[in-house]
Amino acid sequence: MLRESPHGPELLMVRRRAGDAFGDNYAFPGGILDADEFLARGHCAGIDNDAANALLKLAEGGLDYFSAAIRELFEETGVLLARHGDDWAADSPLIQKLRIRVDKATLAWPDFLRDQNLQMAGDAVHYFAHWETPLNRAKRWSTRFFLAQLPAGQNASHDDGELTEIKWLTATEALSAGRSGNMKLPFPTVRNLQALAEFNTVDALVEWARQQARNGIEKIRPVELSDDGKHRFVIPGDRDYP
Repeated sequence: MLRESPHGPELLMVRRRAGDAFGDNYAFPGGILDADEFLARGHCAGIDNDAANALLKLAEGGLDYFSAAIRELFEETGVLLARHGDDWAADSPLIQKLRIRVDKATLAWPDFLRDQNLQMAGDAVHYFAHWETPLNRAKRWSTRFFLAQLPAGQNASHDDGELTEIKWLTATEALSAGRSGNMKLPFPTVRNLQALAEFNTVDALVEWARQQARNGIEKIRPVELSDDGKHRFVIPGDRDYP
């Protein structure tokens, strides 16, 4: 999640609850695909399932990733990438009340979209990276990364459940906090922040993500190496990557 600031693009960094996956680390908002994600496909504008499949190099279900990204962002931060016609959904007390019900699964995501006459803004969500957990890990993830600009009139607030804190920081500020030990950052987050730090405006970041997609997103699977008892990760393109 991006917004402009006098110091350049700021990213929404969220601190995950201790005990969860990446617990007590700062990362980007996110989560997992729900089993019924496909039911929201009819409530998405700006990209269709065939285009999403091609973009994510999947045989089927590409649009479900867009739904999951938009839903998880809403559940965790209250930011809703959806529109009534041509207008962004309002950051209203009703929407925030329904956010809690969606998060607690007492209101199904497709039903929420239908009842509020909303279309997910698939054209506002830009796919830019695909990471997979190293093969030697017992629990493994295949994770797609997207970026989007904060809609006008909306604000982010953590859910006091899965998240315990949120911060708006430039990528450079987040990397500096990670190096100093003030923020724990997962390795994929660090490498993505390094890429994002190269750009001075939100528009430039969006255009970079679009170019990534045009070039084709290649999956990144780190390898964990041990040097004299110290562990480190390398990715394709690094000198020591096997």
